[in-house]
Amino acid sequence: MAEIITSPAAFQRTAAIDPDAIAVRSIGGEQALTWGEYAAQVRAVAGGLSALGVGRGDTVALMMANRVEFYPLEVGAQHAGATSFSVYNTSSAQQLKYVFENAGNRIVICEAQYVDRIRASGVPIETIVCVDRPVPGTLSVTQLTSLVRHDYDFEATWRAVTGEDIVTLCYTSGTTGNPKGVEISHANLAFECQAYASVMPVRFGDRITSYLPTAHMADRVTNLYLHEFYGSQITTVPDRARLGAALVDARPTIWGAVPRVWEKLKAAVEFSVAAETDPDRHKALTWALEVAGRKAQAQLAGVPLDDVQAAQWAEADERVLSGIRAALGLDQLRWALSGAAPIPAETLGFFFGLGIPISEVWGMSELTCIASVSPPDQARLGTVGKLLPGLESRIAEDGEFLVRGPLVMREYRREPGKTADALDPDGWLRTGDIITRDDEGYLRVVDRKKELIINSGGKNMSPANIENTIKAATPLIGAIATIGDRRPYNTALIVLDAESAEPYAAQHHLGDASAAALATHPEVISDIARGVAAGNAHLSRVEQIKRFLILPTFWEPGGDEITLTMKLRRNPIADKYAADIERMYTADLGDGVHEPAEV
Repeated sequence: MAEIITSPAAFQRTAAIDPDAIAVRSIGGEQALTWGEYAAQVRAVAGGLSALGVGRGDTVALMMANRVEFYPLEVGAQHAGATSFSVYNTSSAQQLKYVFENAGNRIVICEAQYVDRIRASGVPIETIVCVDRPVPGTLSVTQLTSLVRHDYDFEATWRAVTGEDIVTLCYTSGTTGNPKGVEISHANLAFECQAYASVMPVRFGDRITSYLPTAHMADRVTNLYLHEFYGSQITTVPDRARLGAALVDARPTIWGAVPRVWEKLKAAVEFSVAAETDPDRHKALTWALEVAGRKAQAQLAGVPLDDVQAAQWAEADERVLSGIRAALGLDQLRWALSGAAPIPAETLGFFFGLGIPISEVWGMSELTCIASVSPPDQARLGTVGKLLPGLESRIAEDGEFLVRGPLVMREYRREPGKTADALDPDGWLRTGDIITRDDEGYLRVVDRKKELIINSGGKNMSPANIENTIKAATPLIGAIATIGDRRPYNTALIVLDAESAEPYAAQHHLGDASAAALATHPEVISDIARGVAAGNAHLSRVEQIKRFLILPTFWEPGGDEITLTMKLRRNPIADKYAADIERMYTADLGDGVHEPAEV
């Protein structure tokens, strides 16, 4: 049984290990906080918030990029006894209105650029604290910390926090309707950190980067909370475009990413090899990737390398692959993970071949983030590992996976009806996922229960499986939406990857890298057609994509089509692109409607 320890207690214990060690830093280390400096700032922030009347049960919202200042502010709010949570920086005033009214926060700590949007929400926020520059009517951090009362008892305040208090709210970026505020207690969080670290150990001084939004539960757990409990060193990445530089700078020892980030790293390696102009270097890189590919294929097939293949891989690793890992900044990893959405097995295989084994995890905000994982030496490609120790599971008659145990959320804030829909009287959480479990306890995610499609012939299919299989065949595809429910065959709406577009255009000497230009370029269409055909080869006939359409746009996270956590908004997509979808079933080929290349 995990020890119930609150986040403030965990932080105080960790900060005392080595007060002079760096706890949080910026890329390059221009900004850095030692654990001693950090603890002093936490005390000051907690005192300032307490002077404003913040105490146990109150809520404090934060809205800022990934930056060093975030950590003492968030952890300081925890020490005041508050429920501290982040909102997505892309949230509109209307979205902020819903979240703030649901959370009930009277205080927002933010960057100056968000003040007008927060005020436009119309929610009566009593105090706005700006972290970067003065804004009339707001407090600076210095002004906040100067408010501390002379009789403030910091120790008694943080020690009064209990395991039953709510440490954070995580607003799920649902594919329909308003987000739900998942209430996570200190006891939930303690179990999560301790159970996870029992499988994937975290040590004081482990290095990691924070680049996902701090409103994303994956960032909160793998960065903020594991950092408080075990003392990892965080390098903040305020702009995702700087992630590559941050990895090389920080040399993380533990690191995780959502599938799209792993896919982009894979594409970067492949583009780099293809663009190599030195003949000898190109030959060595190509050979090494071929050797790595054989190792990946063996792992995907569940068979060991023979002695000759193992020797070839060891040679390729010494001569080339170790250099690729170093160029990515991933040469000192002890473990890596992928989560938030299914990742193509081919992507996992690719990195395994490079010498970077990735453990795929499964979980959800309602389960305090991560609920299943296996260490790299026990991971099985295509599965999301085993449930963390201390959790129970069962599979309902319709295939839905149910979980019970200390990770299950308290409730959805102020949503008793939705809470009752998710949690039964015996404490079983309905996850909404179709998951299978083998005899050894390894879990395999099929799809979201509500997203399974049934064609006109009555065949059940997982669109996520189809989409992952197609995406694995070409890095050009940024997003793909499978259409086929109650249809005679499957089609797909394809959106090009925004970050791959420019290097692709440069490599192929295309003058215009816009989505509109690339979507109609014959070379792009041919590449996509070959990729769809290659993906189809790994699907059953009924699952295969028969026609597709490349949309002349890029889909942005948080937009109409995908959530901030990169999940497809299938119903809005179906409505917005209804005419395009119909065209794929009624029009002749041409006019934007394509079919896979013949293989």
